[in-house]
Amino acid sequence: MGAGDRKHTEANVVAHITGLREEALAELERRARSYSPEHPRSPKRRRLLRQNDGFLLVIDGAWQSFVTRFTVAELLEDSDAPTVPEPEAQASTVPVVPPAEPVEQQVERYADGVPIKPAWLGRDDLP
Repeated sequence: MGAGDRKHTEANVVAHITGLREEALAELERRARSYSPEHPRSPKRRRLLRQNDGFLLVIDGAWQSFVTRFTVAELLEDSDAPTVPEPEAQASTVPVVPPAEPVEQQVERYADGVPIKPAWLGRDDLP
């Protein structure tokens, strides 16, 4: 970035992937292949090279080449990371099963689970 003596490197996190390193590399390759940088405006040649930890995109323009590096890295620390809720006690790991309807209250249902006769139909306590 920049011009002359003020050139500097900028780094951006493009995504967080939870999973295997191979999955992260596959996602990174997809992003590198579809990346369209601002410069050069009229690219003459585009090369994508694979490295151990990522990819190097080299785009030749009319006057100079522009390089973008895509790297997979493991996050070790983040001072501004969102807090992750602690797992609840073991009791919460037991699946909650809704109580079965009493035998005398079981109703005939369609295949999708909707009752054929609505529960309110035939009630005399409703206005």
